[in-house]
Amino acid sequence: MKRYISILVLSIAVISCKSKAVAVQGNTGQTIVEKEDKKVIEKHYDNKLDFSTLYIKASARYADEKQSQNVTAEIRIEKDKQILISVRFLGITMAKALITPSAVSYYEKMNGTYYEGDFTSLSKWLGTDLDYSKVQNLLVGEAFDDLRKGKYTQTIVDNLFRLDEEKDANLKKTFFLDGEKYLIQKEEISQPSENRTLQIAYSDTKTFDQGTLPTSIEINAVQPKGKTSINLNYNNISFNEELSFPYSVPSGYKKVTIK
Repeated sequence: MKRYISILVLSIAVISCKSKAVAVQGNTGQTIVEKEDKKVIEKHYDNKLDFSTLYIKASARYADEKQSQNVTAEIRIEKDKQILISVRFLGITMAKALITPSAVSYYEKMNGTYYEGDFTSLSKWLGTDLDYSKVQNLLVGEAFDDLRKGKYTQTIVDNLFRLDEEKDANLKKTFFLDGEKYLIQKEEISQPSENRTLQIAYSDTKTFDQGTLPTSIEINAVQPKGKTSINLNYNNISFNEELSFPYSVPSGYKKVTIK
């Protein structure tokens, strides 16, 4: 349970950065367009969700090579300001995480521990930049990175636009967008020299007045210690309600540090 909590509660993004993702296999159905098409990126951001708050109740499944676990997750987002994630097992709150642009805090009940820090220490520990926007983007189905700030080679693979960014030989990023609404279908990050890979896939979208939101997220990570997967299914979704963000560490919990 502790490993599950650490991955899911750190906004699910900790796994996204601790591992770094899967390289695309094969050239089946690939049409090469050796240029960067800004229109594809611009159209992706035309889909940006318009909301002030977002409430999600989800079922979640965690699995690694030793165990699997089903829990429920309640996700509350005040856009660009704060995210509160509560993880429950059999109705009992097992962990909570509060994420803001300047801080990350979480506690987990199983071992009676908590963490308080900022993205600087987390980024150093994970070996890649992590910030609030990336966490929020992952949860709402927007590209993990801001595509407007990168340079990409565009190809078409199985009717999907594929954008490849490769700043150096040890860090590769690939984004797949559909050709109709330009929504992210899959994003992959790989760090070959570290044997670390990550793949995030979205499916079963639902359209609201505020925009389109994925209702199913599958995260698969591979690192030298083994494979890990998280499946999130959004069951209840509501926008622009007045939400509270209650968070406090229970007394007697021990603080953990990230080295």
